[in-house]
This record gives sequence, C-alpha cells and structure tokens, in this order.
Amino acid sequence: MSNESSAPLHKTPLNSLHIELGARMVPFAGYSMPVQYPAGLMAEHLHTRSSAGLFDVSHMGQLRLVGLDAAAAFETLMPVDVIDLPAGKQRYGLLLNDEGGIIDDLMFFNRDVANGGDLFVIVNGACKAGDIAHIQNKIGSRCEVIPMPEMALLALQGPLAVQALQRLSPGVEKLVFMTGGQFSVAGCDCFITRSGYTGEDGFEISVPAAQADTLARALLAQPEVKPVGLGARNSLRLEAGLCLYGQDIDTTTTPVEASLNWAMQKVRRTGGARAGGFPGADKILAQLAEPASLTRKRVALIASTRVPVREPAALENMDGQVVGQVTSGLLSPTLNQPIALAYVQPDYALVGTELFAMVRGKPVPMKVAATPFVPTRYYRG
Repeated sequence: MSNESSAPLHKTPLNSLHIELGARMVPFAGYSMPVQYPAGLMAEHLHTRSSAGLFDVSHMGQLRLVGLDAAAAFETLMPVDVIDLPAGKQRYGLLLNDEGGIIDDLMFFNRDVANGGDLFVIVNGACKAGDIAHIQNKIGSRCEVIPMPEMALLALQGPLAVQALQRLSPGVEKLVFMTGGQFSVAGCDCFITRSGYTGEDGFEISVPAAQADTLARALLAQPEVKPVGLGARNSLRLEAGLCLYGQDIDTTTTPVEASLNWAMQKVRRTGGARAGGFPGADKILAQLAEPASLTRKRVALIASTRVPVREPAALENMDGQVVGQVTSGLLSPTLNQPIALAYVQPDYALVGTELFAMVRGKPVPMKVAATPFVPTRYYRG
C-alpha cells in the first residue's frame, strides 16, 4: 500500500489520534497513513461489512469551482454530464488527457453552482497537485478554482453508519445515495454526502481540519464505530469491483478499456445533445461505437482455489499464451476466495471465461466474473 519517495511525509489532522489508537503507519500518496489498527485488516474489513468503520481519507484533495460558467467549463475536461447534474446531487467523473487516458477519477457535487454556490470536487491524494494544476490551467480563466487544504475528509461506512451518525446529527438519515448537505455533527461544521468507496451504505464527511479530531472522537464513541485503515479500505473497494487509481486505471487506459462506460452519460456520446467536446473524444467515441477495436478490457476474476493472486500476475489461456495481467488482487475476506481486477484481450473478457493466473510459476485457475463480487448496499430510499 505504500508509494515511497524521499520527501518528508505530510500528516493528516488525525495523525496523533491514529498513533494513540495503535495504528501501523505507512507512507501513502505522500502522507503518513494508517494501514491497520491492532484488530487487523480482516477484523476491520468484516466490521465495516457488518457495522460501521471510520476511515481517515484526509490525504484526498478537495477543491471548489465557483462561477456561473463553472459547470460548462468543467464539462470540457470530462466525458461526463456536469451541466445537467441537479443541485444537491453528486456524480463520478473522469479527468482525461488528449489521448483519452485517465488522469484521475473523482467525485463532484453540485452545491447550487448556478445560483452562486459551487461545484465541490474530491480528487485522489496522489494526484491532487497535478489535478488542481491541470484544472486551473484548462479552465481557470472561466471559473475560480479554489483548493481547500484547510479541510479534512472522513468516511463512515457500513450498514450501521446511518445509526451512528444520526445520533449525532438528526436528519442526516434523510439523505439518499449520491446526495448531501451541510450538517452540524458534535458541534463540527460538516458537509456530508451519502457515498463512499466500500460498496456499503455510508457517508463522506468534509470538515475543517481544526475540528477533525473532535469529530473523529465523537464518531468513535458510538458503539457501532471502529477505526479502519488503508488495508481494509483496499479489500473493501476491490470486493465492490471499484477501481484504484494508479493500479486499475491510469493515463494509459481509456474509460472504455477500463469498463467505465456507465460513467459516460448519453448526452456526451455520439448522438447526444452535447456529444464529444472532451479530451480524447474522437478515440473514446470510436471505441464506444466499435468495441471490437479494443486491444484490452478490464474484467473481474474469481478463483476456485484459495491461492491468493496478486498484481502484477500474468494471465494465461488454456494454451499457455499470456493474454492479460492482474492489476489488483487479494483473498476476499467476505468470500474467502481470491478475487482480482485485470486487463485481458477482449476475446477473453466474457463472463465465465477460464484463465490461469501465474503465481510463483504455477497456474491458478480463475474465471471472469460479474462485478461487484459482494452485493453493494447503497441506500437509495
């Protein structure tokens, strides 16, 4: 889970709390981050699936786009419908380069930008400096791009997350998946969305850094809530079939290769009212129109044995030819079976196709599966 460099590590506002809780800290995205607490990855993972886990995701980048032209401007950077996103709603987005490769995946929320509010954007920690510079460079003349380094970000995830949070902030239970609003929680000023990256119901909470410790302690005082580190965050998102930027998607993969077609709304596709007009549009629209033109496709894999399969294991067909590579893999704590995301030649992308992951020179049989591996439980009302 680490991506080390020689620069001194940043610390999140919850750093001393993590140490107090006995976390094992590792370098991640330029920050010292908790990979697990004394209970361990397996216990943290299963607790999130059954109750509620609290994650520090303050390494992520938060920014605001302000101005009447902000939505139209932001839409020029992504193959996504920004303009028609209603106020009070959140959407998944993809920043693209001119070749249609993915610079980053992100979440954005319309806080009534058309009436003097803003678009609130959350980007990945390892990418945030580059993302903010890219957005500023491309659309800074059309809207204000305001980074929010003074804010922390917490995620409360799991089927009992709502029970714990509404005790501290009555009314938050009225939110449904991908909606949000401003709430006071334990005296802290929070912008809360009902979303997250675990496949469970839950919330992401943006809070001033100065209030983060107060908020975290108030949440951890709830009987449902335990702290969860990056290790379980990774296994939870993989069970939900969700991509990790830098592993499953990057600047060399297009949204179509990455099987993220669902993230590109009809209005931006060929025949749509605002088709194209985003970086790499010609290539991506051609890939959508002609799937046979792809050279690789992201798939999900599940193994029948219990030999863990990890990235970057090669994938072979029945004849021993290499036809793909694993980008994320681990033993699923929920299923107790190895699961993986991988890129394969399109002929091998059909659900049910048998492939062999090479682990220490031995073939581990795996089948292409549908995602999510574990059913998602988002609250849609």
